[in-house]
Amino acid sequence: MATLSVPVLRTGKPRVLRSRAAGKLLLLALFAAVLAPWAATHWPGAAWPHQLTVHLDKPLTTASDWVIDHRDSHPLFLYFFGYISNAVILAVRAVYLTLLAAGWAGVTALSALTAWRLGGVRLAAGTAAAFLACGVLGMWLPTMQTLALMVVAVLASVVVGALLGLGAGLSDRLDRALRPVLDTMQVLPAFAYLLPVVLVFGIGVPAAVLATVVYAAPPMARLTALGLRGADPEVLEAVESLGATRRQRLLTARIPLARKELLLGLNQTIMMALSMAVIAAVIGAGGLGDRVYQALASVDVGAALAAGIPIVLLAVVLDRVTAAAGDGVTRTRTIGWPYALAVTVAVALATRLLGALGWPAGWSLNIAEPVNRAVDWMTAHLYSGVPVIGGTADWAGHFTTWILDPVRDGLQWLPWWSVLLIVAALAWLIGTWRTALTAVLAMAAIGVLGVWEPSLDTLSQVLAAVAVTLVLGFATGIAAARSDRVERALRPVLDVFQTMPQFVYLIPVVALFGVGRAPAVAAAVVYALPAVVRITTQGLCQVDQAALESARSLGATGRQQLWQVQLPLARRALLLAVNQGVVLVLAVVIIGGLVGGGALGYDVAFGLAQGDLATGLVAGAAIVCLGLMLDRVTQPTERRPGKGA
Repeated sequence: MATLSVPVLRTGKPRVLRSRAAGKLLLLALFAAVLAPWAATHWPGAAWPHQLTVHLDKPLTTASDWVIDHRDSHPLFLYFFGYISNAVILAVRAVYLTLLAAGWAGVTALSALTAWRLGGVRLAAGTAAAFLACGVLGMWLPTMQTLALMVVAVLASVVVGALLGLGAGLSDRLDRALRPVLDTMQVLPAFAYLLPVVLVFGIGVPAAVLATVVYAAPPMARLTALGLRGADPEVLEAVESLGATRRQRLLTARIPLARKELLLGLNQTIMMALSMAVIAAVIGAGGLGDRVYQALASVDVGAALAAGIPIVLLAVVLDRVTAAAGDGVTRTRTIGWPYALAVTVAVALATRLLGALGWPAGWSLNIAEPVNRAVDWMTAHLYSGVPVIGGTADWAGHFTTWILDPVRDGLQWLPWWSVLLIVAALAWLIGTWRTALTAVLAMAAIGVLGVWEPSLDTLSQVLAAVAVTLVLGFATGIAAARSDRVERALRPVLDVFQTMPQFVYLIPVVALFGVGRAPAVAAAVVYALPAVVRITTQGLCQVDQAALESARSLGATGRQQLWQVQLPLARRALLLAVNQGVVLVLAVVIIGGLVGGGALGYDVAFGLAQGDLATGLVAGAAIVCLGLMLDRVTQPTERRPGKGA
């Protein structure tokens, strides 16, 4: 077997890279040798010095009081935020009333005919079955409420995300400026910014929609920028040689070449918007999320699942229909839009005349009781006492004892200044001194905020969860990229995992693993894994086929093609998968605080529950700083020609 050698894979000069890395480490060692003894003398101990801490309780409390006092009288609230709130309410209400006027039969008919027009008969049948299942589960009205809210939130998220991604994809300066903004939008736990949103907009639909937009827009922005930056340079040069203007190159080359990334961004936006349905219910969004939240408050897993399944079905339908629309290939031309609308109107009028706009009560099915029996069986038989392999409680205990405890204790044992040096070294080795400075400042800000120890506790959980997520995500993504059958089988599973509200699978996780940091890590892995798998699969599938053909012609095995061609050429997508894994794990760290994870997640939940703006926002800001630091440590920064490292 000939040894594979593809010239495109040999990038850089190893000796030069090693010498540059050694120079960076030597400089940091000299810096540490001078400052470490001084820092250890003035501020002994591992904990962050109290003298370097800034307390924000008083100014944040003052700001909260000012908003409460002026919310009904200040022009900023009356003529700016008030108009935004009214526009959101009118948009959601218009969509909801339209859905109610169409009735269950009209909505199902319109959805099925739209799917038929865009994707064919099979998609139409699946769409109709999904909407009918929502009714059978007794969730028709809550489904319509959630659908109305999600239509408005997803449209707003796509517009905002696409505009931000367009700017980041065309401008290096804007891309660098937006990275920390997008990190903050996606990493800041929803519970942390629910409190300021509620302070400004009050309890209700506007606050829920805006919180959803903040959370769901970043994936669209990131993937839009990725697609625009990854456009084939040869195609762009060919278009430019024909005399096309910058605008023409964008519309005729860049955007069409980025179609797959745009569709993936739309998919991720829909999934994340729907995953916010339950959290939005905490501030009065209503709909399916409210049903889930109320069921979990009474520890009724069956009722929670009955409301969670329609959320998944909505996500799957929206995903498939939007993907079919983006393909641009209609499998059948027998259904035109005028005919589809005419049939919908006819069905809606017929159901109205028959007085059957609402879902018939006798057609509903109660699944709560059998689901609760199944959960009870799992708890009784899998939690402990399983021969040979042990129960899930044993696994959770071993994971905590062998991994979580040593990592947390090790981080908290290190002197605070040594943690900053380690962060600087890691960030500088893969980036520039600016990258290292940003990472160090983000980590130092955590100490300044006075939450050093709980942040290190959270960091230990995040590192463990990210490691598990990346191992499982990369392995699964590689399998899906190499087999169409595996990809088709995984797609609905990933949809379920990504769209099922965190609160729904929280109780089964606790039932299987108990309460503590291990179930918090399990919840984070389940939530972050689908995005890592999808992005990995997408990146590997988009590898230039010419490079693979060249490797095959040289006699490369499948394993050699993977390790020496596909993975190196998919580096940009893999790094994005790492980034998304980090931010999604951090985004769900609040859930860990609710199941015994403690640390920053608990502080955020406590701040929202008690109306304590200072505690909630400080903990949320610390989580953002952790995300910014991890992003700089895991995302290499390319050196520009003429610029030093």
